[in-house]
Amino acid sequence: MASSSTLPPSAYNPRRHVGVHAERVSDVASTDFPGHYPGEDHSWSLARFKESLQVVVKRLSQRSVEFDLVGVDASIANAFRRIMLAEVPTLAIEDVFVWNNTSVIQDEVLSHRLGLVPLNVDPSLFDVRLPGDIPYDRNTLVFQLDVECRREKGVIVNEYVKSGDLKWVPQGEQESVFGDNIPAATNKDIVLAKLRPGQVINMELHAIKGFSKEHAKWSPVATATYRLHPLVVLNPSKPVPPQLAEKFASCFSPGVIKVGPAGEVTVDERHLPKETMSREVLRHKEFEGCVELKRIRDWFIFSVESESAYTPEALFPEAIKVMRGKIGAIRSAAEALLADAQDLANGVVAADADAHGDGDVEMDS
Repeated sequence: MASSSTLPPSAYNPRRHVGVHAERVSDVASTDFPGHYPGEDHSWSLARFKESLQVVVKRLSQRSVEFDLVGVDASIANAFRRIMLAEVPTLAIEDVFVWNNTSVIQDEVLSHRLGLVPLNVDPSLFDVRLPGDIPYDRNTLVFQLDVECRREKGVIVNEYVKSGDLKWVPQGEQESVFGDNIPAATNKDIVLAKLRPGQVINMELHAIKGFSKEHAKWSPVATATYRLHPLVVLNPSKPVPPQLAEKFASCFSPGVIKVGPAGEVTVDERHLPKETMSREVLRHKEFEGCVELKRIRDWFIFSVESESAYTPEALFPEAIKVMRGKIGAIRSAAEALLADAQDLANGVVAADADAHGDGDVEMDS
């Protein structure tokens, strides 16, 4: 079935498959309780969960990472994706004090562009500044933007205002905390405005810690997506005709299908993740019944691109921290509800006992 098997045998378990057909998909819904089936013992086991869970980094660069998350339900994988998008904290410019702006770009538009500039500042060093809080060195980062365009010896100087023109103004103990790690934009070549000789931009900018669920400028990622691992299963009872082998291979992404010297067709599982599931092969009547297209429902291929102070490989662990915090909050709330219910039950029992006394009254002799 495959020329070089790299997938575990469990990958071919039909219970893990989502069928891909010409105009529809099948088996998209899991059971009411994912991983549980009637008449079978699927009681949760930490040891079994550890055995099935896998996180494997497939590609890592300076700004992006691709990794496989295997052995969890789609609800868990999607929760991690949404947390990376919206609930991992970062710093972004929130307050803009415009002292002078004679450029053609309006104050509001320029302020919005400044807010979207990603900063290379570790959010763990800062507290969240709530509305009404006084700004100080633990919750506010101050930048100065002071650029004047002029003509020197026939050459225009400072024609472009870029993110690299943001100058950090240390407050309190920030200089000793950051040391050589000077706060700045992660990309210093972002064009913010264009100036002509005589035009000036002079602003003071305050950056604070926040979350992307409030505004996209706090998003730690440019993108965070996942897709289910593709699976191509050949039908041994109906092999692809040798004279059509090349045409069959061209229906898939390059490298997925290998054609042998005699025209035999095999699947190279090493290249399966590249398959786009275009369903091109299902358009040809001559290949009907030769192949099945599937996806593995609990094998997620994540692609995450960092656009913040976080390194790409740090984003998923940060999402796990947020998830653990949410679970801890739910657990504390559930324990509080249970304690209240027990206190209420004890109070009812005591009141009931008082109401059903024997009624005797002690009389003075």
